[in-house]
Amino acid sequence: QVLLVESGGGLVQPGGSLRLTCRAPRTITSVFNGHTMGWYRQAAGKQRELVASITGGRIKKYADSVSGRFTITRDNSQKKVYLQMNSLRPGDTAIYYCNASQNGVDSWGQGTQVTVSS
Repeated sequence: QVLLVESGGGLVQPGGSLRLTCRAPRTITSVFNGHTMGWYRQAAGKQRELVASITGGRIKKYADSVSGRFTITRDNSQKKVYLQMNSLRPGDTAIYYCNASQNGVDSWGQGTQVTVSS
């Protein structure tokens, strides 16, 4: 299990931007590098869904709904993963969770609320 701590959520107007950060403070770098890192979100009354993921080799995957608007990156030396969210829409409102996955074992952060509203 990997301890994950998210930050950067908040309230933003439609069309605005936010950057989420996830860090793994108690994981050594080599272990962090071996994990695929991802951002998931769960809106009220809906199932949790994958937003974006990035492997240790920086292969990225995006949900169709965010492709072209969101960018996932990772800094292995800092043991951090970021989600840059641009052109935010009310439909992006959700709790965003950081995920670390390796060999079928998942670790989750506590979540950070993102609300897009005027």
